[in-house]
Amino acid sequence: MKSITDQLSEILGNAFTKAGYEAKYGQAVISGRPDLCQFQCNGALPNAKLFKKSPMVIANEVVSVLADDEMIEKVEVAAPGFINIILSDEFLVSYLTQVFNDSHLGIPQAEHNEVVVLDYGNPNVAKPLHVGHLRSTIIGESLKRIIMATGRTAIGDVHLGDWGLPMGLVLAELDERYGTDIPTLTTDMLNEIYPFASKKSKIDESFLEKARTFTAQLQKKDPYLTEIWKKMIQLSVDDIRITFDRLNATFDYWYGESDSSNYVPELLNILRDKELLTNSEGAQVVMIAEDDDKSTIPPVIIIKSNGSEGYATTDVATIIQRQRDFNPDKIWYVVDHRQNLHFTQVFRAARKAELVPHNTELTHLCFGTVNGKDGKPFKTRDGGVMQLSELLDSVTEYAYQKMRTSNVFDEHERRENAEKIGVAAIKFGDLINHYSKDCIFDIDKFMASEGKTGVYLLYVIARINSILRKIPTVELLEKKINGIYSDSERDLIMVLSLSGIAFVNAYNEKAPNIVCENAYKIAVAFSKFYQENHIINEENMEKKQSWLTLCEITKRVLEKHLYVLGIESVERM
Repeated sequence: MKSITDQLSEILGNAFTKAGYEAKYGQAVISGRPDLCQFQCNGALPNAKLFKKSPMVIANEVVSVLADDEMIEKVEVAAPGFINIILSDEFLVSYLTQVFNDSHLGIPQAEHNEVVVLDYGNPNVAKPLHVGHLRSTIIGESLKRIIMATGRTAIGDVHLGDWGLPMGLVLAELDERYGTDIPTLTTDMLNEIYPFASKKSKIDESFLEKARTFTAQLQKKDPYLTEIWKKMIQLSVDDIRITFDRLNATFDYWYGESDSSNYVPELLNILRDKELLTNSEGAQVVMIAEDDDKSTIPPVIIIKSNGSEGYATTDVATIIQRQRDFNPDKIWYVVDHRQNLHFTQVFRAARKAELVPHNTELTHLCFGTVNGKDGKPFKTRDGGVMQLSELLDSVTEYAYQKMRTSNVFDEHERRENAEKIGVAAIKFGDLINHYSKDCIFDIDKFMASEGKTGVYLLYVIARINSILRKIPTVELLEKKINGIYSDSERDLIMVLSLSGIAFVNAYNEKAPNIVCENAYKIAVAFSKFYQENHIINEENMEKKQSWLTLCEITKRVLEKHLYVLGIESVERM
């Protein structure tokens, strides 16, 4: 279904054409001054110089030929040449009814499908998920759902870190401890071994060399090492899935760097055929520096001097796989800002090798770090890196303790709600800010029941559920908006009617915070409507049914926003 702004732009475009101007200048936008009007058109201003007329004159010419339309209640010209518009209540009621009956709840669907591959999550084998994985996961998951909500195809790939030196370090330490008599592997064992081996490699050159040798042997598919490695992967993935499930994060593919490695021989052939490989101190590299670079961009190391793959190699090779399997229009990498240079190198190498069509979008959505209230990286009380499961546990317990005094819930529901509320608090607290900014982790702020928080949104939905529970079924049979009876009701209908635009803007700007802001705007509008109108005790049945229908629409639209953010609603709070 068309957005209100698109419909209004068509009407204004026709008026501009009739007045002797181009239709493109009839673009309607949501007014920044809702006290004056609901929408405005600024198309008269850019025509002033071209036609040597005052913008006021042009705007009045357009308004004079603007045909009467049931959509528009009032239109007027304001200095220096704005066309201000107020919609009719009849149109607003009709439009929101369409939203209510629309399977997409008024979210405009893409005219042409686009395939977007998202690379996010990025866990590592033999290492537990830590707080640093939080942002990649929730930002990526939200973007994936935004893409799908706007009628496009989203493909989520976790891109598992299961290759390279980290694997060699673990395998080398297992060999040092157990030789060929390795006991049954456990997640706890792997989580202990990797940091130990990593530290050891920094002070023991012989151990580091052994790890490098094991890495090269694994990459050459040594059967013994491959068998151990596969067990490591399965253990890690099973453990990682548990935490991702708690965050409502799902992935279409669990490809790893090892899968990308299968495409390295093809990558090498392409680079050789295009004469892009250069020998540098025994390594094979691709030179990617450009004349207008403001800082030094090092070459991409494809094959190291010891014959193993470079850090960027599998990422470049992955683009071959993604192009072949998915033929994407866009590939978005949701990875923190510390990898900015890395992806600059990867994208340039891919472009030089022509691994994707020239119009394929390759974007690094680089996000900031998770910091404590002191602005420093968020850590455990003893100064260590906090595991993600530990963080989720602590937030869930926080929510549970706040609910303990309530007699409304049994123990099972209390625990279940605490998990949902905790996740909502974390996700919304992060996503409300643009992803490029650092996230300040403040549990007290995140868990507040007022303001821009996930908890507040859950409270609003729970309040609507409470209203609907108190109404006899017969009063809910006819779901219809019969009219507009108050200013607060009109404001709520307006924000609900415009909510679809927020999803389109969120997609275009790759910004989940736009959905967060709109959800909050809806919640505030509903709260005002609820306070000013006594829904349950209203005696006029026509008005009451209208208000109950508005409650249900608000709930559906809010829940759609939360779903896109990866947040589950609760029945009551």
